Amino acid sequence: MASTTTLHPPSSAMPGSDFARLSRKIADAGLMGRRPGYYALRITVVAGLYVGGWAAVAIIGDSWWTLTVAAFLAVVFGQVALLAHDTAHRQVFRRRRASEVSGRMAGAGIGMGYGWWQDKHTRHHANPNHEDLDPDLDPDLLVWSQDQARAAKGLPRLIGRWQAFLFFPLLTLEGFNLHVSSVKALANRSLKNRALDGALLFAHFAVYLTAVLWLLPPGMAIAFLVVHQCLFGVYLGSLFAPNHKGMPILKGEDRPDFLRRQVLTSRNVRGGRLTDIALGGLNHQIEHHLFPSMPSLNLRRARTIVRRYCEELGVDYVETGLITSYRLALTSLHQAGAPLRRTRVPA
Repeated sequence: MASTTTLHPPSSAMPGSDFARLSRKIADAGLMGRRPGYYALRITVVAGLYVGGWAAVAIIGDSWWTLTVAAFLAVVFGQVALLAHDTAHRQVFRRRRASEVSGRMAGAGIGMGYGWWQDKHTRHHANPNHEDLDPDLDPDLLVWSQDQARAAKGLPRLIGRWQAFLFFPLLTLEGFNLHVSSVKALANRSLKNRALDGALLFAHFAVYLTAVLWLLPPGMAIAFLVVHQCLFGVYLGSLFAPNHKGMPILKGEDRPDFLRRQVLTSRNVRGGRLTDIALGGLNHQIEHHLFPSMPSLNLRRARTIVRRYCEELGVDYVETGLITSYRLALTSLHQAGAPLRRTRVPA
């Protein structure tokens, strides 16, 4: 059944636990408070860029320079996805209804089913990098462990042998996959508000395709759609790839306490404010997983407290540069596919 719970730490984090003590430190530092001014500015800027991008398509019109606008809008769509992510976590609004309304509006803007994504992301946060419980580790196209590789059939078996080399090329399909998965999820009768999600999804597709085909000649319209959606997929996949790929994978009864479950399976990416903007704060993945409702602007300050606390506990706190994080993710993918390179099992 699709979950409708919000994206918060589970009640298993009891008072007196390692996480509870860290939570008090974070609360005492005032880092869980809302940042309405920041989000008002961020939403205004992203909305302006969104409208401005489509206005540029209309103004430039029948010119191949329009493809540069397609690339620009791919980044803007990624920023809208990041805003949808923050609203779903109640980083922006405290109340559930305001969060759901704004999240659905953001999702509709990029052709994403909000209910489907929220359910999937909630389950990921509850059990990050757990082979059996994290939907982000489903071997639907790639294999994430050698056990999955040994059991792989069909496309995962075929692709898995060289998936590290194919990973970034495959990300060009991630935007399309987001749309297809959102539509497929509408068949799930247990999904809350699926009629509303369906209406918003098809409204997006209708407006998007009408605008592109009306403003551009057919051949250029197809080129625009391909460039826009493919680069959107690459950006979207690049936002999430550094966070958990290449980190320890849990399986079976592996259930560390909440703090260790989140910290040991997550990786931070070093960088300055530009990195924060490009990755939407997800570069502070450890802090985000520990405190999902913390406004992304506060994650950088929380990092100092969390890192020091993990050092006191002797809990590994992993942080690398962006390029290194991709290298580790690709290395992990290559190792996961090793059984498929050693033997040829019939599909």
